[in-house]
Amino acid sequence: MAGTDGPAPPRRHGLDTLLTALAPAIWGSTYLVTSQWLPPGQPLLSGVIRALPAGLVLLLLGRRLPRGNWWWKAALLGVLNIGFFQAMLFMAAYRLPGGVAATVGAIQPLLVVALAWTLLGTRPGALAWAAGAGGLLGVALLVLGPAARLDAVGLAAAAAGAVSMAVGTVLTRRWRPPVAPLVLTGWQLCSGGLFLLPFALALEPLPARLGAVQLAAYAWLVVAGAGVSYALWFRGIARLPIPAVSALGLLSPVVATLLGYAVLGQALTPLQMAGALLVLASVWLGQQGGAARGPAAAPAARSAAAP
Repeated sequence: MAGTDGPAPPRRHGLDTLLTALAPAIWGSTYLVTSQWLPPGQPLLSGVIRALPAGLVLLLLGRRLPRGNWWWKAALLGVLNIGFFQAMLFMAAYRLPGGVAATVGAIQPLLVVALAWTLLGTRPGALAWAAGAGGLLGVALLVLGPAARLDAVGLAAAAAGAVSMAVGTVLTRRWRPPVAPLVLTGWQLCSGGLFLLPFALALEPLPARLGAVQLAAYAWLVVAGAGVSYALWFRGIARLPIPAVSALGLLSPVVATLLGYAVLGQALTPLQMAGALLVLASVWLGQQGGAARGPAAAPAARSAAAP
């Protein structure tokens, strides 16, 4: 059913925000699962396993293939949001401390605000810019230690990943996909996984064996970390202002830090707690200032079927 051009009712808007926030919260568990329970040294293969099975399942459930120019649009969005982004994310994670990688990745909300202004014709207010800047500072306080090791290739990969998903997020909104979020998610997970597959087979050995714990970890990444989370994320892109959606992505390092504290017994310093509060305040600001003015301010059409 097509949506109206006016703002969503407060209760509906709040539900959409909550459901969208679940995606970065789930993504915040990726570092813990990868570092503790997945085979080491296989980031590309892990990206393929995470994306492709979930994409194929969603493709079978949706029973819809792209039509017309949506073949190349879906392929490009899958590379930007999933395939290339995952490759850069894992490369940064292997070459940088997690705090440095997360801090560089936190530039994404600012990139989305700037790209939405350029590509969508929005005019973001001061709150949207403040949310992006505050979130970047908050993530730095939360995860960036004094002995952080810098690596030029890792920094470039982290920045490239942030740019890739920022462009993919804005293009998803600009092109207004004519299908339900689950169908769009299936298209993108398949194209992103297929993009990574030849690189994984050429550059990484297959694991000799997988135990029950590793299989369970992969299952979590496939079902929750890919299928459920990306469907919620693309649903949010269709229903919420773009700056507001991007600000929610800042929740991922907060959840990652809290899981490290709860599961691994990592200490939380007063500076980290202050950073977490600043991130949460920035997420809240992003929701207040996300309703940018301009031709793209109206919610995207919520059509579940294409002609």
